[in-house]
Amino acid sequence: MKEKHIQHLYRRIGFGILPSTLQKVAAKNKKQIVNDVIKASKTCSVLEVDISEIKEIFGGMLMTDTKIDNETRRKLQKISRKKQIELNVSWIDRLVNTPELLREKMTLFWANHFVCKDNNIVYIQNFNNTLRTHALGNFKDFVNAISKEAAMTKYLNTKQNKKQKPNENFARELMELFTLGEGHYTENDIKESARAFTGYSHNLKGEFVFKKRQHDYTDKTFFGNTGNFTGEDIIDIILKERQCAKYICTKVYRYFVNDQVDEGHLNAMTDVFYKDYNIENLMQFVLMSDWFYDDKNIGSKIKSPIEFLVGLKQTVPVTFKNKKQVIQLQRLLGQTLLDPPNVAGWKGGRNWIDSNTIVLRLKLPSLLLNNAYISNVKAGKQDALMTQKKEQFKKKYGKRFNTQTNWNHFEKHFKNVALQDMDSHILAQPVTKDAKSYLQSLAKLSKHEYCIQLMSLPEYQMC
Repeated sequence: MKEKHIQHLYRRIGFGILPSTLQKVAAKNKKQIVNDVIKASKTCSVLEVDISEIKEIFGGMLMTDTKIDNETRRKLQKISRKKQIELNVSWIDRLVNTPELLREKMTLFWANHFVCKDNNIVYIQNFNNTLRTHALGNFKDFVNAISKEAAMTKYLNTKQNKKQKPNENFARELMELFTLGEGHYTENDIKESARAFTGYSHNLKGEFVFKKRQHDYTDKTFFGNTGNFTGEDIIDIILKERQCAKYICTKVYRYFVNDQVDEGHLNAMTDVFYKDYNIENLMQFVLMSDWFYDDKNIGSKIKSPIEFLVGLKQTVPVTFKNKKQVIQLQRLLGQTLLDPPNVAGWKGGRNWIDSNTIVLRLKLPSLLLNNAYISNVKAGKQDALMTQKKEQFKKKYGKRFNTQTNWNHFEKHFKNVALQDMDSHILAQPVTKDAKSYLQSLAKLSKHEYCIQLMSLPEYQMC
């Protein structure tokens, strides 16, 4: 397998591959490498922060059958806010360092598909681990599990969905965003399926509770089928539609392959997925397909803020001394884990970049790894994009981030890479003529500085 194809694979199913790791796997063929990737993600390590204090409060309230008073509510909210920061930072760290690479990248993918947010850390953490548990499993089981999550029943108002007054919010998003896509159902299908999900609720601990008295046991007509359907029946009927498999495969293609969908490749993926809705089988098919490694797909996607940040930390580990700064940085870049903008999630693609975020992205490697210092060009040579307003930039952001950089890690893994060969390890795209001219115009650089300069190029924004 060609090195550039291995690098492409690891940029898509992870956040890049270090030269030392590339050296170890380079002798293997495609089947061996893909099988190893999938095998490593057979296990599922849950991501947890210590929430014992909240669980203890909930447990006591359940035992005494008391309601949350204002003082307890404020206490819980304060703990939850603190723990949510911890979970966010732990998730970033997990993405940087995990043997279960594909499972974690799929978890990130599904978090922007089954979009949900909440202010209760117990529910947030449970939901995040449900995404992780089912990330490579059976899609039917996945949808059913999501429909019963406390965070989701709160977020899309299933908890208020009662036979006397059905709430259609979850039923609508189930079809529009989670399974079929807009335009593949009727308003009556929404109304009828909402009735099937009546009675879905949860207790204080976040455990699913089916309230029989609130469920509508009368017949519903959905997609031309009539019966006393439950929520699980509705999901069964939806998955019989080939459109469901095609819709999911379209999102997988755009996330892992290319924003521009090839209909032939999409149909082949749909054929595979529609057979049994096995996510692992779908991903194996994609990663084994020759077209996945086509030149048009390599370096074709704009990195999400999380991909950008995690990829940087993977190459040169950087620790934020103040955990809140990790959140601040995500907000500045336009993607904060556990805090999606709305039920549709982040749009992705070109939407990741605007006039503010591109400037921050180009300067960030110097800011985080080099105390905001940007290498000077040789006398008489200037590059406006790289050098303009650097003092103002340092003044604006320099005091915002307090970081510690582990260059020993970089030196260990890049030890056998010559300076002139670093481009292919850091960048997914060939360096443009203008970028090459800029790099040549710099004063003599160390390998550290050259790495930072490569990360400061527009080409580094692509994967």
